[in-house]
Amino acid sequence: MKETLVIYLICSLSIVSLRAQSYRTDFSSKDYVDTGATMVWLGPSMSGQLPMGALRQTFKANLALGANVTAKTKKNWTFDVSFSYMFGSNLRDKTGAFLGDMVREVGGEYIIIDGNGLESQLYFEGRYWYVGPSVGKVIPVSRWRNSGIWIRFGAGYFGHKIRINDYDNQVPQLLDDYKKLYDHRSSGFAMNQFIGYLFIQKNRILNFYGGIEFYEIWSKPNRNYVFPEGPTANMKRKFSGLVGLKIGWNIPLYEKKSVTTFYYK
Repeated sequence: MKETLVIYLICSLSIVSLRAQSYRTDFSSKDYVDTGATMVWLGPSMSGQLPMGALRQTFKANLALGANVTAKTKKNWTFDVSFSYMFGSNLRDKTGAFLGDMVREVGGEYIIIDGNGLESQLYFEGRYWYVGPSVGKVIPVSRWRNSGIWIRFGAGYFGHKIRINDYDNQVPQLLDDYKKLYDHRSSGFAMNQFIGYLFIQKNRILNFYGGIEFYEIWSKPNRNYVFPEGPTANMKRKFSGLVGLKIGWNIPLYEKKSVTTFYYK
């Protein structure tokens, strides 16, 4: 059994070694092509995030789907515009206190009396969205210069709210504009940072990135009145944050290669 395992490991390491050698640029020849390239790609992504600050008082962990259009220069500077839609965040407030005495919690469910005098169940979920540009730098860790440690800094617009679902639409307190009194929709300026690894395969088939992402958010209510706080005109901006893991897939849209020839004696 042990001998079989050792043989298997040796074969696996040999395959990995041969695979790595196939990616390596040959600097021992008379000339070689500089691997840096100007590129543009579309990058769908997925994240898992934890809220901090004011957001943490209301929401738990969330998921996020996003997309970005990125341009990378030959010198490995990156410029992109990204959009993220964040969902799946359960409320930390298990009593539905932001709806006042209208709602009671029974066995983990939110119950309200509808317009017919019957009990109706409500569902609450956090919703966030972000859009903005960023600038970054890819720091190569090998002779293949299009891959490496990727650091990005960005700024943009961030919004969030409580999504209130009454699937039967039988609760008059939550119909039309009345629902806006309770959704706590807020928005404001945000900054974000990302540090991770970008991998661009030579044949451009396998292109992905992954790392840690941070958001710092300064938001203020968008509604003139929210329950139970009241008028929002004099409310100050609240600080929130998000931190999470992000992975993405890059779909090449454009590439421009330039050839630099080096001669050896």
